[in-house]
Amino acid sequence: MASMSENSRSFVNSLEFNSNEALLNVFDVENVNFSIRGNDVMVFLHIQKTGGTQFGRHLVKDLDLERPCSCHHEKKRCDCLRPGKSREIWLFSRYSTGWKCGLHADWTELTECVDTKLDQIEGGNKNRRYLYVTFLRDPVSRFLSEFRHVQRGATWKNSKHSCNHRLATKNELPPCFEGDRWTNITLDSFMSCQYNLALNRQTRMLADLKVVGCYNISAMSKSERGRLLLSSAKLNLSKMPFLGITEHQQMSQYIFERTFKTKFLFPFEHYNKTVSSETLKELTEEQKQTVLEFNSLDVELYDFAMKLFNNRFEKLKKLDDDFEAHYQEAHNSGQTFAWDLLSDEDVEI
Repeated sequence: MASMSENSRSFVNSLEFNSNEALLNVFDVENVNFSIRGNDVMVFLHIQKTGGTQFGRHLVKDLDLERPCSCHHEKKRCDCLRPGKSREIWLFSRYSTGWKCGLHADWTELTECVDTKLDQIEGGNKNRRYLYVTFLRDPVSRFLSEFRHVQRGATWKNSKHSCNHRLATKNELPPCFEGDRWTNITLDSFMSCQYNLALNRQTRMLADLKVVGCYNISAMSKSERGRLLLSSAKLNLSKMPFLGITEHQQMSQYIFERTFKTKFLFPFEHYNKTVSSETLKELTEEQKQTVLEFNSLDVELYDFAMKLFNNRFEKLKKLDDDFEAHYQEAHNSGQTFAWDLLSDEDVEI
């Protein structure tokens, strides 16, 4: 098997000393002090089928800011500029900058790319602080939602899959289907391709892929690769100032608002009936168990994410002298968010 670099091995070894309990308190969400006028940049890591399209639209259309983002219907993009600045932006996301680092870029791609892209956009080198935010979803629901989305024709074939400044080769990441689309695929066939990136997608997209040799699966055993991906994903997630959970929209909104000391003008919406929930009813018990087994890394990551999420919620709640009012405020507004300007993608979850 190919060997890892000494730097990667050293980093990997350091992961083993970070227990789940220790990781719960890595980031101090009480003192983020996001400076929209300074050098802080919020980077949205958008994982497929986690409700990220809706959250991304909230970020550009719905935040109560001194200088709101200016959205353009014809471009389906919004200029999210710092107050008093003509080129400097505070938000790096699909709806603000576009997919500058690739379609649904993961943690590895974003951390290798964002700084360079912002230098190009703003015209010069700057010392910035990057604050990553993301949403996670119940692994079974997310996987089934992606399966249905692929059945409808989605491929995300334009994703770069770059790691260590190199694109994955076809030998490292061969396609699971021939032709342009993978429509009419059965769930069993969808799960049978070992190179299907829907499997454990959340863990892979949050991990530093360099610690496992990028997309070279011969660099180590499958079990070691999975263990290191999971450890890396947990560590990176714990360092993010905001983690939202698709199944807990109101809590997610509250955590974001208290962490970044801002408000959304409209409430986050929760959908009790989703594409995945309807699909789940159609599965056999054997299929349900197979989905869980094939997404075991995401299952463990989601369990950790929920602990992290609840821990942060309780911390912010204790600091809030008027918690009940703040928690219910947006959800008692009776307002409905308007998606029409940026409605260029199916938002079914």
